[in-house]
Amino acid sequence: MTDIKHFDSDKRMSQAVMHGQTAYLAGQCGTAFAPIQTQTREALAKVDHHLAAIGTDKTRLLSVTIWLASISDYDAINEVWDAWVPAGTAPARSCGEVQIGGEGYDIEIICTAALP
Repeated sequence: MTDIKHFDSDKRMSQAVMHGQTAYLAGQCGTAFAPIQTQTREALAKVDHHLAAIGTDKTRLLSVTIWLASISDYDAINEVWDAWVPAGTAPARSCGEVQIGGEGYDIEIICTAALP
């Protein structure tokens, strides 16, 4: 198990886990009850933070799952997403509507990335 590393862990979860040359990030959310674009920017900033902490970045994202509390926010979050993802590095991505844990949270972003 020495090839598995956990980052920013507590009793319940780790914010990131590395195995081999792959990093898995826990779902990231913004501030509850903030506008959806603010929540999206904050969640993506957390993704940037965790990726940097483990030695990689958003250009090495392999897969992203975005959960929305309301699919009607799809266009609004894509405005933020499109400005955040560097051209030519868009990961495989899925987006769906779910009930997100915790009142007031409208988006959760889950990522898998390659390490350099």
